[in-house]
Amino acid sequence: MSCRTQCSRICSGLLLLAALLLLHACTTFAPSARMPGNYSGLSAKDALHKAQEWAARAPNQMDDGMRADAWLNCGVLAHDAMVATQEADEIAAASLATRCSRAYIEMMSQGTTLNVHAGQMTLNGRIIEVQFRRLPDSLGDHLHLELADGLTMQVLDGVRHRQPGFGVPVVAAAPPCMHSAICTLYPPEGVFRPATVWLEGEPGALHHDEEPVLVVQNPTAQPVHAVGNANYQLAEDLSAPYEQLLERSKLRRLGWWGLIGGQAIGRRSGLFLLEDYDPTKTPVIMIHGLGSSPIIWARLSNAILGDPDLNRRYQIWHMVYQTNAPLLVERYRVQRYLDTAWKILDPAGNAPARQGVVLIGHSMGGVIARLLCAQSTPALWNAAFTVPFDRLHGSAEDLALLKNVFDFKPYAGIDELVFMASPQHGSPVAGDWFGRLAQDLAWRHIPEMDRLERISDENPGAVQAGLISGTYRISHLSSVTSLIPDEPVSAVDETLMPAAGVRYHNIAGSLPGEHPPSDGYVPLSSAVLPGAASTLIVDADHHSVPRDPKAIAAVLAILRQHDVSSAANLP
Repeated sequence: MSCRTQCSRICSGLLLLAALLLLHACTTFAPSARMPGNYSGLSAKDALHKAQEWAARAPNQMDDGMRADAWLNCGVLAHDAMVATQEADEIAAASLATRCSRAYIEMMSQGTTLNVHAGQMTLNGRIIEVQFRRLPDSLGDHLHLELADGLTMQVLDGVRHRQPGFGVPVVAAAPPCMHSAICTLYPPEGVFRPATVWLEGEPGALHHDEEPVLVVQNPTAQPVHAVGNANYQLAEDLSAPYEQLLERSKLRRLGWWGLIGGQAIGRRSGLFLLEDYDPTKTPVIMIHGLGSSPIIWARLSNAILGDPDLNRRYQIWHMVYQTNAPLLVERYRVQRYLDTAWKILDPAGNAPARQGVVLIGHSMGGVIARLLCAQSTPALWNAAFTVPFDRLHGSAEDLALLKNVFDFKPYAGIDELVFMASPQHGSPVAGDWFGRLAQDLAWRHIPEMDRLERISDENPGAVQAGLISGTYRISHLSSVTSLIPDEPVSAVDETLMPAAGVRYHNIAGSLPGEHPPSDGYVPLSSAVLPGAASTLIVDADHHSVPRDPKAIAAVLAILRQHDVSSAANLP
């Protein structure tokens, strides 16, 4: 054999060997491969070392699939290492497990969302066991996961309430459920809940003959993760799910259209829960004002959600209603929405959540809150009618509506009110050129007023003359006319005070240079109701009062004191 032939064969053999080694390397890091090597029986320290090796390799892999697989291997091994007996190793392992889990979720979601369901599923060519732990029923079995820290928090003005810890905070989102009546109390934009995710192996062993596990856990229901003898507080982000809801909401635009007769907000009116119902937590029900929507409560709701103590004690409910009708009709609408919600949530009427309810109302919402806690009087009826109710003729439906609008009692279970920039004695703006324009638009498409007008037509002389002709004719009564200080019915209903035992607080705005003092829409004399448990005046215009930092701090203080004050009023 010639030297040239021999050298050629040696070179060919070396090239073949190199190719085989390269093929082996690619197979080692192939996304569909299980974790290479035999890790059965590894000590916690060795598992941490192997996890660190995978973390170092991951950024240098050939493609996204290989990188995701490397991060997966790192996350599982690092979680195994969290049983370490040395505190420094425990901390290092938990930190690395969180880092690798986050990188894996980031790779798998590709900057959008990761869609998962409970049970086995294939991700990146690899079988993964997805486990939902203590997730709320409202999310169902299929979720969209989005990294919480990827949200800008623009709608919440950059304010994010989160706590560090083990795991990766995400927003767990799902379409509105359809399987039960309670689904009607969730926002139509979808269900958004906080969750914390991480990777781990099958419990109790340092080997990986079984599929890796992707855990999605509710950090509020189960805030601690136990590994061996160690307990790890979960990381959580309670603001991100609310931000997601607000980003998808159309309510900002619909609120104004609801004032001038638009039907869209009327179709989605009702009481809506920001989180799953808890029969042990006190409801804080927020009622927006004229031409507005629950968006006005973004900062305040976020502050309550982000306070660990208040979040543990309270659940936030938002009222959505069309703001074009007169005050008494709006009160009736809101009462119906409350009745509907309680019938679904607590049909037996004995849940602890039924007692100690807090209402917070902005602008006209504060007036509605006061009327919900007041008792109607004969003077109210006489301001509108010249004959007793039992002498009126009309359909049963029309008469029943009339009875509910003018004959009411304090709503059971409410014992604290917070009025924010609320025109308890009307607003002169309702009678100026802007108010007159709003009147011309707002009175249209009010079904309740159509019924009351039919009663007026069927009972000549039974309705006070001032409500039939002139400025206040019954066909043109609206939310705006209700706020004119000398409107006949409102002149009476503004005298109706909260029932005994119901505490109330005034938070009002006063702008420099306004004479008399006013927030630009509501005079201070109208926004400050005598007999309040507390009164705060802030330097803010009418629409900014609910967002004012001092106003928000005052509400938080009221809620912290609420249980003490409620107990003092018990017999």
